[in-house]
Amino acid sequence: MAKKSMVIRDLKRIELAKRYAERRAELKRRVIDPELNITQKMEAAQKLALLPRDSSPVRQRRRCWITGRPRGTYQKFGLGRNKLRETVMHGDAPGISKSSW
Repeated sequence: MAKKSMVIRDLKRIELAKRYAERRAELKRRVIDPELNITQKMEAAQKLALLPRDSSPVRQRRRCWITGRPRGTYQKFGLGRNKLRETVMHGDAPGISKSSW
């Protein structure tokens, strides 16, 4: 199990990213807009830099939704490799079976 504080921190980042998504997208659009002059672009870039750091979606981490493990997580199932193996062995994951050749 991952530390609860790390999982909670990641949930906070997801919430912040949702809250600031529209504002961040608008400022990014203004920064790359060729119609605006350089001072307007710089102003938009400065406002973008003043947004909370954790509001950027890049800072989110994909975690296993059972254990909170940050590494070895399969995106399709949202599970870490250990828990994915357990669910496959129990037959709970659809469309997967243990391979043998």
